[in-house]
Order: sequence, then structure tokens, then C-alpha cells
Amino acid sequence: MRIDIVTCLPKLLEGPFDDSILKRAQKKGLVELKVHNLRDYATNKHKKVDDYAYGGGAGMVLMIEPIEHCISSLKSERDYDEVIYMSPDGEIFDQPMANQLSLSQNLIILCGHYKGVDERVREYLVTKEISIGNYVLTGGEMAAAVVSDAVIRLIPGVLSDETSALSDSFQDDMVAPPVYTRPADYKGKKVPDILLSGHEAKIEEWRMQQALERTKVRRPELYSKFKNK
Repeated sequence: MRIDIVTCLPKLLEGPFDDSILKRAQKKGLVELKVHNLRDYATNKHKKVDDYAYGGGAGMVLMIEPIEHCISSLKSERDYDEVIYMSPDGEIFDQPMANQLSLSQNLIILCGHYKGVDERVREYLVTKEISIGNYVLTGGEMAAAVVSDAVIRLIPGVLSDETSALSDSFQDDMVAPPVYTRPADYKGKKVPDILLSGHEAKIEEWRMQQALERTKVRRPELYSKFKNK
């Protein structure tokens, strides 16, 4: 998979992709991550990528010209499954969407900033709009990193344990059950006996019950969705 992220602040994305799972995925050749500085595609003297909004009002707007130049340049080299715009009013990102996007070959993620992008970008260049929650960030960079992380970890071979991603929270509309590690007894606080029993079937039954109970209490909307399947 290849993910191209378009931003006017590329330094914000240096950290998230240079450590842990995302770094290893790139070293293995399982994913190619490219961050593109939108200013490199500006044609004006000062590499300006934003301007005042027509009609007045506070805040600057990212212009269509450099965005169109960047996306057109990328599309001239390969086909893309989606051109995604990170936007507060986009479709809420969830695990099923991450699963779907993980099947893609090539993705472009456009990071909004300031007061957003010229509406014509959304009308003519973008194929999908995504929000990571009902709140506003300074820009779309951190949101793009969240989406990239959630998608990349689902690619076969990225995680050392192939079953790990399948047992994550939300894969079955449930949160994950409690987990424990050594020591089995820490200052009188003990690991449940069932997890030490070695009885795999009973352990899985316990985990399922714990996941259901935890989902019911902590995420009732997910519990209702699971029960109505």
C-alpha cells in the first residue's frame, strides 16, 4: 500500500511515522508513506497556499490551485482508490472503515488547515471525507496520522501476530476484554484463576463474557448494535 499525505505543515507528521509499527511497516516494504508539502505546488512568488475567504469573515482558506496541482501530479504516476479529505464534518472514522481502506492499494489524504479548503476541492477533487470525531483540531495532520495508523496495522505482515488486529477493540462491535501479565499476584491483587487454567475454550468464553459486560457498561451504543446483529 502507498499513502500520500498532502499538507501545508509537513513537519507535524515527522514523528508519528518514524517509530514503532509504522516505521517497521515501511522498512518491511509493506507500506510506502509519502508526505507532500503543499507549498511545493504553489505557483506564486511567495509559495502562498492560502487566501482570504470571499464574502469576508475570519480565517484563511487553502486555495484550490496548489491542491489541484499536487493531486494531478500524483495521479499522473498511479491510480488512487480514494482521495480523502480530513474534515470535521466528514463521515466518522471507525473500525469498519479502517478495514475497508486497508484493502486499498493507493490513498491520498489531504489535510485541511485554517478555515478549511476552497469548496471546489471538495466538489471536484475529493472522493471521500473523513472525521475522527466531533471536535476541531488545528489542522488535519494529526487526524491523517490516526487514519494511517489504524489502516496500516491491518495490512497482513505489519503486526507480528497475525491474529492481533482481529482481536482488537471494535472489530466485533465490542471493546476488548481485560488483559493481564506477570506477576500473577501483585500485592494481593490476583489475575483471575481462569486465565491460569490452560483451558482454552473456557478462557475464550470468559473473554467473550467480559467483553460483552464491558461494552454494555462503557459503550452501550456498541452493545445495542452487537445485540441487534
